[in-house]
Amino acid sequence: MIIYNVTTIIEEDIHEKYVQFMKNTHMPEVMATGKFVSCSLLKLTEPMNEGITYCAQYITDEIGKLEDYRKNYSPKLQEDFQKEFANKFVAFRSVLEEI
Repeated sequence: MIIYNVTTIIEEDIHEKYVQFMKNTHMPEVMATGKFVSCSLLKLTEPMNEGITYCAQYITDEIGKLEDYRKNYSPKLQEDFQKEFANKFVAFRSVLEEI
């Protein structure tokens, strides 16, 4: 199992808009690519940071599917996200593998 994790620190005044966008638009679009078998949105509760920190996690069974997603789908979806929340967030991505 491979987890593609996107950690986003979002400004507090728009975090509700972010959650709705993720649940109703962005995450369904990511899942529609067919590259992941499940996803979840988590809120970081400790340690506390400036803003509110969320982790969107997408599960896949093959590294090749993740590579295809990152090459062929991710740039457009990241662009759409940037347009929606320009200058209101910081994000970084990580990949984890179950042992």
